[in-house]
Amino acid sequence: MNNLEFNDVQQHWDNFLTSAIAWAPRVLTAVVSAILIYLVGLWLIRLINKMSTKAFEKRDMDISLRSFLTTLIKWALNILLFIVVVTQLGVQTSAFVAIIGAAGLAIGLALQGSLSNFAGGVLILVLKPFKIGDYISSSAGESGTVEQIDIFNTKLRTPQNQLVVVPNGELSNSSITNYTQLGTRRTWFNIGVSYDADLLKAKDTLMGVIAGNEFAFNDPAPQVVVTELGDSAINLSVRVTTSNDNFWTMQEQLIVNCKKALDDAGIEIPVPQRDIQIRNKQ
Repeated sequence: MNNLEFNDVQQHWDNFLTSAIAWAPRVLTAVVSAILIYLVGLWLIRLINKMSTKAFEKRDMDISLRSFLTTLIKWALNILLFIVVVTQLGVQTSAFVAIIGAAGLAIGLALQGSLSNFAGGVLILVLKPFKIGDYISSSAGESGTVEQIDIFNTKLRTPQNQLVVVPNGELSNSSITNYTQLGTRRTWFNIGVSYDADLLKAKDTLMGVIAGNEFAFNDPAPQVVVTELGDSAINLSVRVTTSNDNFWTMQEQLIVNCKKALDDAGIEIPVPQRDIQIRNKQ
């Protein structure tokens, strides 16, 4: 009985060795091929990354978008290389594909808001409605100087020196006013004068103030126009163009000097008033 069991074990061992010897060349070939594919794949990934980086730099692509796309390409190529190597070793990759698909679907459903911000960030970085250093405002109510543009959000610095982080999804779906991109800004404020005032004299007085301002541009020509017959005053709109850097300084100077010039010319700037009639019932 013991001899029979020993013979069975010996037979199984011999069968195992025979199968191992038969499969050894295939396994060795598969392993060597997988290693060669892996090494060549790593070299190709580095080459593609270098080429894509140079292409992004040549197109003067934003540094944030460039970094993101480079990382995305690198991860995608590494995943593809992993699948190819595993396939070469004889492992069925259908399970991997199904797992990756299910994980992608779950992540997409869980991060809908983040994906919206991501898509908005890509649109902003590609279309470039603004850049770092621009002063912008959006229809969502946010405004400030652009400090940083990331994939998921944009950071703005307000004139009150506050940092505002705006989601890119919200920003990309808003109407954006870029005050900096054209290089100049045009002031646009109203000054009310009395109904008794000589409008031609008032306009000449204000034009004289504009002509004396060192920051005001002659082209496009400055304007002082009548815009409204208000309840208590006739509104004159002062419109003057200057550089972005001098805009706020010029506007303040114009407001102060226009007020002083009208006072010196004897032209009244009325305050809002309302006539009230009281009737006594007898």
